[in-house]
Amino acid sequence: MLECVVNISEGRDADVLDALRAAAGPELLDVHTDPHHHRSVFTVIGTEAPRSLATAALAAVDLAGHVGVHPRLGVVDVVPFVALEGSSVGDALAARDDFARWLAHEHDVPCFLYGPERTLPEVRRGAFRELRPDLGPSAPHPRVGATAVGQRPVLVAYNVWVRGDDDASVVALAAAVRAPGIRTLGLAVGDRWQVSMNLVDPAGAGPGDAYDRVAELAAQHGVEEEGAELVGLLPAATLEAVPQHRWAELDLGPERTIEARLEQAGLR
Repeated sequence: MLECVVNISEGRDADVLDALRAAAGPELLDVHTDPHHHRSVFTVIGTEAPRSLATAALAAVDLAGHVGVHPRLGVVDVVPFVALEGSSVGDALAARDDFARWLAHEHDVPCFLYGPERTLPEVRRGAFRELRPDLGPSAPHPRVGATAVGQRPVLVAYNVWVRGDDDASVVALAAAVRAPGIRTLGLAVGDRWQVSMNLVDPAGAGPGDAYDRVAELAAQHGVEEEGAELVGLLPAATLEAVPQHRWAELDLGPERTIEARLEQAGLR
């Protein structure tokens, strides 16, 4: 079984978001929407739902004039395939390559691949500068931009809200929190600040570790942590590694696991 976590550059138009949910169909496990990021994260299963979702997003969303605090390459911004139980890394790589070929051919969208070749941060830094698209046109699509299509292990997207006085202190805090297994951005989100993280090795550095690292370093940068936010889903094993008395503090719970949503959808 393959999981795909499709990041769409739309987080405000309720009608568009409803249409995208419908396009994803019964393979949709979760949607996380953030109007300040102007971004929604759709967790789906298989290889057909990502195509249906991408087709709907490309038809409904125009990147021109798009403003959000999260960096983006395109309307269908990031499409990573993840091997779950019963699938292999090779299956996820094949799905990645098939999706990128389809997107480039059917929709004329430049695609950058990540996984064994390079990381997603390397794509973001180098796209259309040091890096040329692996598939599709050499320049961004004028309306929908480009897409990073990847293969990766399971990760946990996790944010910690902080109280501070300026962007610089939060950016510095995010840089200090960064560690093996923890990728970070410091973002101004409305009238608040956020250390936005990808926990790329959740068995080694899970949500509790990330939250505690922010809390430990916050005072040194003149800020204070004030709550956590799980984006999307996490593996049951990652949840079970966190003491149950901390689940509420860390915005976790058994209903937020990949396994629970698969059961709920009748896919497990």
